[in-house]
Amino acid sequence: MPTPDDGSKQGATWPMPKFRFEVDLGTELTGVAFQEVSGMDVENQVIEYRKSNSPLFSTEKMPGIKKYGNVTMKRGVFVNDNTFWNWHAQVSMNTIARRTVLIKLLDEGGNVTMQWQLNNAWPTKITSTDLKSDGNEVAVDTIEIAHEQLIITNGKAAS
Repeated sequence: MPTPDDGSKQGATWPMPKFRFEVDLGTELTGVAFQEVSGMDVENQVIEYRKSNSPLFSTEKMPGIKKYGNVTMKRGVFVNDNTFWNWHAQVSMNTIARRTVLIKLLDEGGNVTMQWQLNNAWPTKITSTDLKSDGNEVAVDTIEIAHEQLIITNGKAAS
């Protein structure tokens, strides 16, 4: 009778847990700990076209331009840490401090197993923490980042 696969034998494959990750925001901002990262998506716009001599009374659907959603990141507020605000202050009309942002999913040993690279990234919005006199939660800031390309590396090539 075969034994159930409990993951204890060599070669067992399991999905990666998503709770251990780090973010490099560029230059001096490496290995930043975030509470949450979301919005790493890409979609192709649909182009509908109908040839004039087509016997079908419908359009053909073709892939168009890729569109990337904004990435939202949340992290705790620390004393004397104005990382988000300093980066956002560099944004002015038609002048943007673009960076390469790396989001790294880590294994139990702290090794990179998957990486999302956001090219030409810049902050579009910062939301500061809410304040409540009867609350006991950690203060959390949120940053929304626009980017022009998402490159995903999976496996040992990620670093």
